[in-house]
Amino acid sequence: MATDTSPTAVPAESIRFEFRHVHISDELVVPLLDELAHEYSSRYGRALDEQVRVLAEEYPPEEFSPPGGAVVVLLRDGLPVAGGAFRRYDAETAELKRMWTRSGHRRRGLGRRVVEELERVARLRGYRRAYLTTGWRQPEAKALYLAAGYSPLFDITRDPAEIAAPLPFEKRLEGP
Repeated sequence: MATDTSPTAVPAESIRFEFRHVHISDELVVPLLDELAHEYSSRYGRALDEQVRVLAEEYPPEEFSPPGGAVVVLLRDGLPVAGGAFRRYDAETAELKRMWTRSGHRRRGLGRRVVEELERVARLRGYRRAYLTTGWRQPEAKALYLAAGYSPLFDITRDPAEIAAPLPFEKRLEGP
C-alpha cells in the first residue's frame, strides 16, 4: 500500500474527530453554511447573496434547537469539516437539513458520520422516522442517502433533471 508523503499528510492515528452540538448561529457553523450557500448558488443559478439570505430566513433558528431540533458539527482537530441539523417535521419525524461536508474533506465518509449522529440524537429525542430532501442537481447527496438506508419517495428510475424538484427520502429510526 502506498504511503502519502506529501507535506500535508498526517498520520491517521493523530487525526482527532469529535462532534459538537451547537446552536445554528454558532461560529463553528458559519463556514459550513457559507460554503453551502456558495454550492447551492453555483448549482442552481441563484445569486450568492440571495442564497445566503434564503438559508438564513428559510426556517427560524429556534426550529433547530432542542428539544425538537439539533445542530451537530464534526470537528477535525478542532476545525469544522462537516455538519448537519434536524428540526421537528411532525410528532414522529425529524427532518434533516443543512447537511454539509467542506469541499476539501469529501469522499471520506464524514457526511455518513453526520447522518448517523443526527439519527442517533433524533432517536434519543423520541423520533421514529427521519425525512429529508436533497436537490436534483446533487447526485452525491442522493447516493449518500441511499447508501445510508434511506428510501426514495420518488421514482428512482427517472432522471432527476426531468423531475427538477427536491428529491424526498425517508428512513425508519429504530434501535438505541
